[in-house]
Amino acid sequence: MDNLPNLPADHRRDKLVSSVKENIVLLLGAVALAWGLELFDTILLGFLDRFGIQPRSLSGLPGIVISPFLHLGFGHLISNTLPFLALGGIVLIGGRKVFFTATLFIIAVGGMALWTLGPSATNHVGASGLIFGYLGFLLARGIVEKSGFWIIVSIVTLVLYGGMLSGVLPGQPGISWQGHLFGFVSGILAARVMFTREKPLQGAG
Repeated sequence: MDNLPNLPADHRRDKLVSSVKENIVLLLGAVALAWGLELFDTILLGFLDRFGIQPRSLSGLPGIVISPFLHLGFGHLISNTLPFLALGGIVLIGGRKVFFTATLFIIAVGGMALWTLGPSATNHVGASGLIFGYLGFLLARGIVEKSGFWIIVSIVTLVLYGGMLSGVLPGQPGISWQGHLFGFVSGILAARVMFTREKPLQGAG
């Protein structure tokens, strides 16, 4: 959560409740956007799916931003909704600024890596790259920040969602393991960039 000011207990409680509500609205708003687009895409018979990330194609560049909100049917969307809410919600515990920064970093860096290094003549859509980015971010944050609280969060995340790590390896046809891998790595990089503290300079002798 965002840091609460030094207010009386009742005011702090009200501030905390308000912050939780705002965070829930933020997450549900992102999910509602994805569901709304999928409903619209169903009416358009899948027309929007062509706007995913298409590696090394100029027409596929906008997909870096758009693709996390596009899905190949409601089954695909449902499979991404719960982990997005869970892992995104945990990231959001650190505050909305951290959430937005990490999200934008993962989308931009992971998406650009997929566009640059992904297999030719493919089209990648779905929030799974972002979800794997949140996973990498949460696993790395406690170690990078050297925070006891976030180390515990990292351990709990690993226990609950560690099974997802198999998704960064080649597996089921039609599944963008490259998107998972680049998202996961970009999440780790986001934690490193955001929470690595510079060591103070030491004088010689």
